[in-house]
Amino acid sequence: MPPAARKPRPRQYDPKKTRAAVAAQLDHVRDAVRELTPEQFALPTRLGDWTVRELVAHLAMAVGAVARSLAQPAPPQPEATLLEWPSASAPLASSVDERSRALATAHEPVDLLERTAAEYTEAVGPEPDDRVMAVVPGAMRLSDFLVTRCLELVVHTDDLAAATGREIPYDRQALATTTRLLADVLAARAPGGSVEVRVPPFAVVQCVEGPRHTRGTPPNVVETDPLTWIRLATGRTTWAAALDAAHVSASGERADLAGYLPVMS
Repeated sequence: MPPAARKPRPRQYDPKKTRAAVAAQLDHVRDAVRELTPEQFALPTRLGDWTVRELVAHLAMAVGAVARSLAQPAPPQPEATLLEWPSASAPLASSVDERSRALATAHEPVDLLERTAAEYTEAVGPEPDDRVMAVVPGAMRLSDFLVTRCLELVVHTDDLAAATGREIPYDRQALATTTRLLADVLAARAPGGSVEVRVPPFAVVQCVEGPRHTRGTPPNVVETDPLTWIRLATGRTTWAAALDAAHVSASGERADLAGYLPVMS
């Protein structure tokens, strides 16, 4: 029998850099949203029937969860890990949709983001990195929850850019954090060492059961850029479309990840 696939070691993120990355990416979103016209707020997005207005409201809600959760009593200990967090979103889709629409109706998008940024800065400032927060899918440390906020911001910045046609900058640390987390989720969902997935310059993981290479060039290699990887991992594009557009290179008989994607939807 082949040896059992090794469990990937949890990645460590620098809490100071993560805090700064959330603030920096939120600033990029705020700058872009300030320049949108009423007509642009009414544009459709690739997220169902949400308009840009609902998308911006959802972004504010996602970052605003930090201040809301920190205002609650701290649970006694963490319950959820970073690799479990992406699985929690699908069952909450209906609730998230309802709350995002309500926010979009009740508030102007620019004002909502400005308030969210101020609340984030005030709430996070005095809190230690290991402060435990009551969040979904279970209590998490502040440092870990902020990693998920990087992902929310980067993924939806891409959604916003796609809807409006604007070029919106990405904070390097936020982009790196998002890339690495989604790569690690793939490695956890499809454990093994037969395929090496490379997303330069931020991540390299091994996944998929099968023969494990020990040195030299692995027989099965997938390589792509960070934004393409994020779109694949979150269902914004498909494996076939990315291959056809030459945004992904895949070599080896096992280097087909279509059956493992997306890892978050």
